Amino acid sequence: MPTLAATEVALELRSGSQVQESTDDNISPVGDEDADFQPTPGTANATTAIPDGGYGWVVVFSCSVITFHFNGLTGSWGVLQSHLQETDLQGVPTSTITFVGSLALTLVVAFGLVGNRLTQLVGARTSALAGVAILGLAEIISGSTTSRLGGLFGTSGVMAGIGICLLYSVTNSLPTQYFSSKLGTANGLVKLGGGIGATVLAIVLEVLIQKLGIGWTFRILGFLTLLTGLPAAWLIRERAAPSRNAPFFELSMFRNPAYTAISIAAALATFTLFAPPYFLPLIARSVGLSSSTGAGLVAGFNACTAIGRLLSGPACDRLGSINTFLLTMALSAVSMLAIWPFSNSLGLLLVFAMLNGVANGSFFVTMPTVVATMFGPGRAPVAMGQAITGWTAGYLMGAPIAGYLLTATGADKVGSIDPYRPAIFYAGGMALLSCVFVLLARIVTDRKVWKRV
Repeated sequence: MPTLAATEVALELRSGSQVQESTDDNISPVGDEDADFQPTPGTANATTAIPDGGYGWVVVFSCSVITFHFNGLTGSWGVLQSHLQETDLQGVPTSTITFVGSLALTLVVAFGLVGNRLTQLVGARTSALAGVAILGLAEIISGSTTSRLGGLFGTSGVMAGIGICLLYSVTNSLPTQYFSSKLGTANGLVKLGGGIGATVLAIVLEVLIQKLGIGWTFRILGFLTLLTGLPAAWLIRERAAPSRNAPFFELSMFRNPAYTAISIAAALATFTLFAPPYFLPLIARSVGLSSSTGAGLVAGFNACTAIGRLLSGPACDRLGSINTFLLTMALSAVSMLAIWPFSNSLGLLLVFAMLNGVANGSFFVTMPTVVATMFGPGRAPVAMGQAITGWTAGYLMGAPIAGYLLTATGADKVGSIDPYRPAIFYAGGMALLSCVFVLLARIVTDRKVWKRV
């Protein structure tokens, strides 16, 4: 196949509608399947040269398997946390154990730009292989540190966070190379793997803990990650050769008011995302339900995140990504403020878990799709890396703040949902504020109510 220099035209939205074109001559197509998809110089949108499929579906499958593992761990941490507190870490405050899971998530977003840069330097496949290896080893070693809080911080916190950071960068950026009009669907399928992983692991981990104990549960989880994650990472192939001259960050992107509002909205939303799965088992126990029922609620929540991830992708393609993001945050705020504070029975807890789970899963599809739609495939990784760096405070302190509120109200010593309400209203309030900023982004972009945006 002859080698052709590809010209990629990137979009930068200014004042809601202006388009600024820039070219990047360092990007060239990779692989025979893309021979017919050469970007056309002078086009208004480089995404018209993207195949919307082909080997991209293999990449989507691989990214979905990888997301299964890292999202499965973070989404089911509430189950592990509950059993650690009951067994090996008795007497350790809930907020402290919650920090272990929060530390991993914090490293993912705090080093988002670094992970993105490393992926550009070494390639997506190498980054994915390294990320899977680090995550799997972190889970295996965690099995020997369940009675030592410092060890858990180093393994399930630091090591897992570094591994997930690399994997998150790869799975967020690759779909933009293969999909344009179907980008929302592709992102939804990638994130669907994470929803399925969190659902399955919430149940499997509970069974394993009951039969084998918390230590061997961690080890088995690590071996499964390596066994299935490494082959999936090997199948990853980039359509465009990574540009080593790409900027580390572009602060000029924040001149776009819609991008700025979306970035703030996402940062606020991260304060609320992990409160439900982390604390549903504790609330279930406080209102008289068994630990198995609590794990089942987390599994139900995670199953609905999978549904949200699956449905929100096509919704972005049909309704517009910002419109879908606005609906997502509205559902999150309403479920937290109108249902969760009064969920003192299994039925109401299940309703809340279902609705909030759908909103939770949708967030991780709609937000990257919004950013990719704004800036195109060439600049989306940097734009997304900058945005998720703003999630650091929410990932680090979101769930622990709720944990501190629970400790202050003595929630673990009272058999009702009443002491949980301050933490619930805190989470719901942050979701509502996030919704307001998405609405601002929608108004700045286009004030027509029924417009696809």
